Amino acid sequence: MRTLLIHGARAVIRYAESKAGPDSWLGKLMARRNKNVAAVALANKNARIVWALLTKESKFRQDYATVQPTAA
Repeated sequence: MRTLLIHGARAVIRYAESKAGPDSWLGKLMARRNKNVAAVALANKNARIVWALLTKESKFRQDYATVQPTAA
């Protein structure tokens, strides 16, 4: 399972090198870390999301945010 998650993350990183914005989480990560380190970090993030979805028996919502920004 770990290998599949990392291979999937590498595919996303290869695509994101030309498409990801510099202000995105992945764009910032790729700017400061090696590609392999970024792939493992992305695989870890995906695994945590999958685990949370399975344990809570819920569906993935892309617009979901756990922390609401406060007005300054």
